[in-house]
Amino acid sequence: KRLPRWGPGCAACRLASALVEAMVDEIPKREREVFLAQLAEQAERYDEMAEHMKAAVMSGEEPTAAERHFLAVAYKNAVGERRASWTTVCAVEAEQAEAGDDLKLAYARKYRMQIEHEIKTKCQTILSLLTDILIDGASTAEAKVDFYKAKGDYHRYIAVISDDREKTDQCKEALKAYEEGTTIAENSLPVTNPCRLGLALNHSVFYYEVMKNPTDAVRIGRKAFEDAVREIDSSGDESAQGAALVMQLMRDNLTMWTSAAAEEH
Repeated sequence: KRLPRWGPGCAACRLASALVEAMVDEIPKREREVFLAQLAEQAERYDEMAEHMKAAVMSGEEPTAAERHFLAVAYKNAVGERRASWTTVCAVEAEQAEAGDDLKLAYARKYRMQIEHEIKTKCQTILSLLTDILIDGASTAEAKVDFYKAKGDYHRYIAVISDDREKTDQCKEALKAYEEGTTIAENSLPVTNPCRLGLALNHSVFYYEVMKNPTDAVRIGRKAFEDAVREIDSSGDESAQGAALVMQLMRDNLTMWTSAAAEEH
């Protein structure tokens, strides 16, 4: 028995499209965009998830904590997939350069530049949302810290794939965002707050991986880790669980960084 054919022209698809169009005004736009973003996440279609969350953010209302999470997941994965591809292609490019194959080297370089363009486009989109809407519109310290961390992260991602003046400019912007977020976190959030710890974690990674400054990376990571250790028992269960996950990452980084420094000496 032949299975029914599914595609843009099939009767069932036409019916579904007609129903969606008829009911499009039944669900408020923001709620619809957030639902579609969740659906895209389940389907692992992160570019589309990012577009739906962008539309939700641009509706004008301040995002809830859950919506901030969806926004972060969307762009982190959309950019993260391309960053992983960039790393792979860079390795192939280096192999072809060492092998002296100029033609394959040219293909690899062109492909790497295409991926860099995609990374920068995605990063600049979320950076515009952060700068023009989200940071100024945030009403809580936690939201502001979250957004400043994201701003630092996306400038960091651009810095990693850039050279010369652009790299310098992106590093300055990333550092400024991390420091502004840190000021708010230190003044308004407990040392065990997961957002505060996450900011310190990424700030330290920026110093280690981009600025090539392991001393400041260890200083920032160790201070945040030790401050949290002293207070972790007095924090709430939910906060403690979130904090513990970030602290584990911090401890792993500190162990790796200090071991590398010891080996160099």
